[in-house]
Amino acid sequence: MSKRIRVIPILSIIEGQLVKTKRFKNPNYLGDPINAIKIFNDKEVDEIVVIDIRASLHNQAPDYSLIKEMAGECFMPLAYGGNINSFQIAKKIFDLGVEKVVLNTNIQNNFKLTLDIASTYGDQSVVASIDIGNSLFRKRVMKFKSGSISCRENILHFCKELVNNGVGEILLNNINRDGMFSGYDIELISEIANNISVPVIAYGGASNMEDFVNATLNGGASAVAASSMFVYKNNNTESILINYPSQEELKAKFYKHIQ
Repeated sequence: MSKRIRVIPILSIIEGQLVKTKRFKNPNYLGDPINAIKIFNDKEVDEIVVIDIRASLHNQAPDYSLIKEMAGECFMPLAYGGNINSFQIAKKIFDLGVEKVVLNTNIQNNFKLTLDIASTYGDQSVVASIDIGNSLFRKRVMKFKSGSISCRENILHFCKELVNNGVGEILLNNINRDGMFSGYDIELISEIANNISVPVIAYGGASNMEDFVNATLNGGASAVAASSMFVYKNNNTESILINYPSQEELKAKFYKHIQ
């Protein structure tokens, strides 16, 4: 039997609308996220992640009405992120039917938040989203608050600290590959995935299922995620099409390589 690797669509939203960025800039508005979720239901998606990518930047509270509607439509597990800065906010989101919360800006110097959530809902409910960009000297640095703030702390050390403080999964994204169809950052994925004890989700740059194979076999990722690949037709950003490979395609082009 083929090894089961999760293949996860990630939906970015701004003010309740589905968008897709390139390198975290120039959001292209794509429509209603609820419609996208309904289509992904029909595609038998493993799970789905929805992130309000401007909420932390503008200190906006989560749109609980939208989250409730999305959770009600999802037939698959749903993870949600976007300025979740307190346990009380996380609790409201879980109460609406969301299975996991995704934290980015608010994990900086705030391990109490991850510990509090994990102690109540379990480590598997806490996902840390780690966005990686470049410094002026082309060195990898972590980025927070929609990529607007840099942190020079060692990436692997920070990930290990997160795991020690209740985080059950790392969503690892290279900003420079966001929306570029250039393939995952395998070197980065491998460095983190092979040195921490929780699953790493590879994100940023996927264009085809060969990239999935590369991220899992050569990067050690436990799951693969994509956005542009699943919202554009044939990687053409001028042609919007919510899509996801069938189980037959995944078995033929992805799962069989990772037995």
